[in-house]
Amino acid sequence: MEPGKIADVYPLTSYYFGSKEPKKEKDEFLSDRILRMKSNFMRDGLRRCVEGIILVEQFKHPHVLVLQVRNSFFRLPGGRLRPGETGLKRKLSSKLSPDTVDPEKEWQVEECVGMWWRTGYDTIMLPYCPSHAKMPKECLKLFLVKHSASQTLKVPKNMKLLAVPLFQLHDNAKTYGPIISSIPELLSRFSLNFICN
Repeated sequence: MEPGKIADVYPLTSYYFGSKEPKKEKDEFLSDRILRMKSNFMRDGLRRCVEGIILVEQFKHPHVLVLQVRNSFFRLPGGRLRPGETGLKRKLSSKLSPDTVDPEKEWQVEECVGMWWRTGYDTIMLPYCPSHAKMPKECLKLFLVKHSASQTLKVPKNMKLLAVPLFQLHDNAKTYGPIISSIPELLSRFSLNFICN
């Protein structure tokens, strides 16, 4: 194990939870999403997305905070970056923070722990960019997010925030998708430091 690779994990009971106005879904159907992706690619080029891995402790086990959308699929907090934008903090705040919070003070984004690539508009994402993909359509970066010992999290009303144990995510792409189910492996090089209240 590399020296210094430690991730602090605070108890879930340290956080306060609430809700805020729902986030409007941009696409009702997959075909709408593909059309929007094509239009954005023609205008902006490669779609750059960022998502955060937020760890908490519950029942003496590490859990990851995930968003459930429409009671049907799961995603990590984050999203598409605007052209010229480089960070994850604004996206985390839009999904998890009270509207009055300054994103720069609320979140501490640590290192990038994984990258995924989409080579076509409707293809699955891969944990590598194939050599034949001359113009990939999307790059998603996953970052470990460090947060304070006590924090208020407010989630849009049309989403649920769930704490899912690492052992439930492992090798469970059928439920959580390939990206979220890869998190236990991505974190295997870290030593988890459980901090008690």
